[in-house]
Amino acid sequence: MLKRVETSEIRLGMFIHKLEGSWFKHPFWKSKFLLEEMWMLEALLGSAVEAVIIDTELGLNNVPEREVAAVGAGAPSPQQRGMPLMPPRPAANKFAAARVATAKEFGTARKIAERHSKLVSRVFLEARLGRGISARTVDPLIDDIYASVQRNLYAFNGLLRCREDSEETYRHALATSALMIALARQMNLSAAETRDAGMAGLLMDIGASQETGGPPHPEDEWSGSIADPENDAHCQHVLAGHALLKAAGDIPEAVLKVCIRHHERLDGCGYPNRLSGDEIDKLSRMAAICDTYDLLVAGREGRPGLDPAEAIRHMGEQCAGLDPVIMVDFIEMVGIFPIGAFVELRSGRLAMVVDEDPTERALPSVFTFWSKPLEKKVQGEVIQLSQCYGADEIVGIAQLDALDLPPVGALRQSLLTAYARTAG
Repeated sequence: MLKRVETSEIRLGMFIHKLEGSWFKHPFWKSKFLLEEMWMLEALLGSAVEAVIIDTELGLNNVPEREVAAVGAGAPSPQQRGMPLMPPRPAANKFAAARVATAKEFGTARKIAERHSKLVSRVFLEARLGRGISARTVDPLIDDIYASVQRNLYAFNGLLRCREDSEETYRHALATSALMIALARQMNLSAAETRDAGMAGLLMDIGASQETGGPPHPEDEWSGSIADPENDAHCQHVLAGHALLKAAGDIPEAVLKVCIRHHERLDGCGYPNRLSGDEIDKLSRMAAICDTYDLLVAGREGRPGLDPAEAIRHMGEQCAGLDPVIMVDFIEMVGIFPIGAFVELRSGRLAMVVDEDPTERALPSVFTFWSKPLEKKVQGEVIQLSQCYGADEIVGIAQLDALDLPPVGALRQSLLTAYARTAG
């Protein structure tokens, strides 16, 4: 039976069927869930949600009948059927989720990206035309990316790293959103912060256009070639984007801050306001790292992208303005050799990283494609380096320039497809 319960009357063990009001009023991703942990109860009691609908078939019903109003009727209650009340389940990590194999999640991630590509394109286009942007519009996309990251931490970003059939601006928005959600999960942030992180990653470059240009390449920022950020066309995208999102009226303040601050740096060398240190909020520090990484790997303005593993090394050496503590979490999240990285093995074979081992970040799974001793392509083989007991190992980042191979983007996409077929 469904019953409407005042928020002040909710108890652990109840199954929430619906939360009344906008999802911006509460810190939960889903409207249907078992209220099983104290942090969930405290978050709901402290929210602006005035009432909830509970399902007494799936959870506790310890609120007196006189204090609640029946929403539906027909099925007998658990007590009427002689069934005991459902006790709360053992507490679990609030981000825990069953891990789905990376190869399997690639398929789901591909469907998510394809299903929402038109949505991202429309949101950016309408913003540039001066039309209103509603946070609710991107809610389904954020939910889908979050669910994918929960099922598998690596698949969604790995897929985008290995696809080259998407318009760059929208691919960057999707990739940065997924990186932000995964990083928030790695840092064990709250559901509300994680949701803001995902939305910020998706929308923070919405001010990029033909007039402002996209963000400058990280190499230009590090070299100091942007002498006057206030008058540099590329740097105007943060101001334009902030204005667009603020005009929407329902974009969370945390997302607005990220939009205008994701190019600020801890050493005060960023833009547009030359903020430094504690003046920069946590989500903006996270965004600076995720944005820099994706721009380095994707490449732009005639600059080829770096290998993902090379980008990680490069950021550690060059990015004095990035938060070093969050950078450690980021590397823990993507791996020392992220999915899509090309590596050379001790056996003389070249391979692409296709999966990560959460317990052995330096020992990912790889898919071979070239033999240096034979100087030719070889049949693809999946090697789980964490389980091959030293039979092979990574000795460095592969150099592909002199080899008879397709362009890097096409090579990644074909190898990922072959791996998914083999693993499936």
